[in-house]
Amino acid sequence: MQIPIFMVDAFTNQPFSGNPAAVCLLENDLDEDLHQKIATEMNLSETAFIRKLRPGDDFTKSSCFGLRWFTPANEVPLCGHATLASAAVLFHVQKNTNSVLTFVTLSGELKARQAGDHIVLDLPLYSPYPQVSQNLIHLRLSRTVAVGDLVVQDLRYSPDTKKLLVRLSDAYERSVLEELQVSAQRFLPAEKTGKVKGLILTLKGNSSGKHKGHDFYSRYFAPWYGVLEDPVTGSAHAVLSSYWSEQLGKKELLAFQCSRRGGELKISVRDDGRVDIAGQIAVVLKGNLTF
Repeated sequence: MQIPIFMVDAFTNQPFSGNPAAVCLLENDLDEDLHQKIATEMNLSETAFIRKLRPGDDFTKSSCFGLRWFTPANEVPLCGHATLASAAVLFHVQKNTNSVLTFVTLSGELKARQAGDHIVLDLPLYSPYPQVSQNLIHLRLSRTVAVGDLVVQDLRYSPDTKKLLVRLSDAYERSVLEELQVSAQRFLPAEKTGKVKGLILTLKGNSSGKHKGHDFYSRYFAPWYGVLEDPVTGSAHAVLSSYWSEQLGKKELLAFQCSRRGGELKISVRDDGRVDIAGQIAVVLKGNLTF
């Protein structure tokens, strides 16, 4: 069997930065266990599988496809950067002629459209809620395991995504977040309840200095899904967008995820409970899986 496969760096226009995802185009149904085996073989934070929904569908002409995402360890309900990568393969490699693509996923229907040199994702918006001080698991996870002696200004939890958002003090510069040494493997014994599946560290942007222009910064860790640190995370920004839009009183935001690879996201919070997240891409590999 041969399956076309592509590697796409998402939320960047520079190869070898942003967040890499593998994208597989499925002409026919794939045995269920092969999805996970392929994702484990790729060993990227996400491998996406685009499938035809009807026998007559065509990757060049059809506008609606099925989409699933797998980490090296398991399937996930939402992945922004692999959705961006999937849209890029259809738009830029397959030369799909539609202005808008729809993906049927575990998180409902997601749409992607081209806007200049960006691809815009239509994602659900998830609100994180304040955490009371009695929640010792969340406090231990955020302060003792993740940030050490750094001052935590706010702590929020998104029950829909099981993501814990930890905001560091506004007194810190971006470099503090970038240089923070995080041993994500230590999160696993600290959180075994299943209530947390991802940890977001975030910091308010700085209106001055060499990094001015970004409204907020973040890093993201998901060892529960087999991803110690994800370079640039669309699904985390479905939570971050809600939080920072409320905190800053604005709906148009520019974000930067300051992992080692790094990546930029343009955000537009809508009034219908959705968020548009736009990013650029770089296709770095085209080939075939053969087995």
